[in-house]
Amino acid sequence: MSVWALGINHHTAPLDLRGRFAFALDQIQPTLHGYRQSLTRQPEATLLSTCNRTELYGAGDQSAVEPTLDWLAHTGGVSTQVLRDHAYVLREDQAARHAFRVASGLDSMVLGEAQILGQMKDAVRAASDAGALGSTLHQLFQRSFAVAKQVRTSTEIGAHSISMTAAAVRLAGQLFEDLKDIRVLFVGAGEMIELAATHFAAKTPKSMAIANRTLERGEKLAGRFGAEVMRLAEVPERLHEFDAVISCTASTLPIIGLGAVERALKKRRHRPMFMVDLAVPRDIEVDVKALDDVYLYTVDDLASVVQTGKDHRQAAVAQAEAIIDAGVLSFMHWMDQRDPAKGTVPLIQQINAQADAWRTAELARARRLLAKGEPVDAVLEALSRGLTQKMLHGTLAELHAGDSEARAATAQTVSRLFLRDDPRRTPRDTQS
Repeated sequence: MSVWALGINHHTAPLDLRGRFAFALDQIQPTLHGYRQSLTRQPEATLLSTCNRTELYGAGDQSAVEPTLDWLAHTGGVSTQVLRDHAYVLREDQAARHAFRVASGLDSMVLGEAQILGQMKDAVRAASDAGALGSTLHQLFQRSFAVAKQVRTSTEIGAHSISMTAAAVRLAGQLFEDLKDIRVLFVGAGEMIELAATHFAAKTPKSMAIANRTLERGEKLAGRFGAEVMRLAEVPERLHEFDAVISCTASTLPIIGLGAVERALKKRRHRPMFMVDLAVPRDIEVDVKALDDVYLYTVDDLASVVQTGKDHRQAAVAQAEAIIDAGVLSFMHWMDQRDPAKGTVPLIQQINAQADAWRTAELARARRLLAKGEPVDAVLEALSRGLTQKMLHGTLAELHAGDSEARAATAQTVSRLFLRDDPRRTPRDTQS
């Protein structure tokens, strides 16, 4: 059994390529079904997809990695070579270390951010619901969650960090003289928009509105901030009313087009618009960025802003890496114990099976004797003697086999195993 991770992230792939491999949470289960059915030997699998990464974690035969790369490329509509140029494949301890670093926020665009841990837990639940989460990946992710908890409680990895949404507020503050004078539109009603609305609401803007495909969810979020709610279809006609637009939906296609923004600018008489597209794939057409009077930022554009304070966290990073290293060693030891060529778990299973077989045989013999009317004490005596003889037969045979040196080594082992509760007994006693 091997573990591996295959993926792309903000370090290795541009935003538009990441957008091709973005999966909403409700897509993960059917996607995993399709992936595993595409392979002859189905590995354990978990799919993690966020705005910064798409990663497939697998456990099984290493030969599944190459077909997985082909499948993922086909799913994203690109050639295998294009994906290979931007993807990483990590195996065994490197795959475990990567999972632990991701869960701990060390591989995030925002160093130490906590949101990724919840996203990873959602991905694991989806894999479990899909029947794709076996014992190996279950162990990997449970250990990654434990390591992440230890990192967050034992270090200051999250101190001084600036979230993507806080960075958006900071940039808006650089464009507008006073955020209390602006009108803000939030497109979407998910977790990222909720965070953005929380940060902007703290600046008490003139008004806030939330546009969402379903009014019910939009109304629930709008009620928290005293915001107006509107349908997504209303956005193009009302876009000109807002000075700042923050968008993050699960749409696979842009929902704010170039034409809509051009019309909005004309109605605004070219007063500047601040736009932040936190979605992957994009919610706002890329050509909008070229318009005068529009200041459009994507998740990748915010990278330099969120790095502020990173130097202050380097000591915490070193502490976190030490915790992760210990976690990796522990996980790999667990893996080795399950490997028939390295570990003792298969041997333990065989010993238990043999003991169960002996126990079953002796119980059957005892029941036959009782059925014939034999005295209970005699039957119990026979049962205990039969079990003892079966369990000691191989050991006693080994003590009499081989040369004197081999018998001495066997005697030491037998003494350690069977006479550990009697300090007076020595290997010499067992040979007499």
